[in-house]
Amino acid sequence: QDIIRSLDGLSVIGGMLSDCVPKVKEKALNALNNLSMNIKNQEKIQVYITQVCRIVESAPLNSDLQLAGLRLLTNMSVTNDYHQEMINSIPCFLHLLSEGTERTQV
Repeated sequence: QDIIRSLDGLSVIGGMLSDCVPKVKEKALNALNNLSMNIKNQEKIQVYITQVCRIVESAPLNSDLQLAGLRLLTNMSVTNDYHQEMINSIPCFLHLLSEGTERTQV
């Protein structure tokens, strides 16, 4: 994980969040999620939180893309450091809790 960060791999992966192909975005979110378990990586990944929130909001309900974004946001919200970047998406999250499947709600 340190090598990926030191070689600027996080920004390469983060750049894939802008891809028009949903499967590419999903894979990028999954990769960032795996890398987000490292606090130093979180410092770099936090710049993508707003974009990830937009992806979650615009993705089809209960889709793999939406779930990948939610998993990353869950990891990024374990500490209080990045809650501020997610505040505007709380109405969306509440909607997902009421309308989403059990898999989405978890």
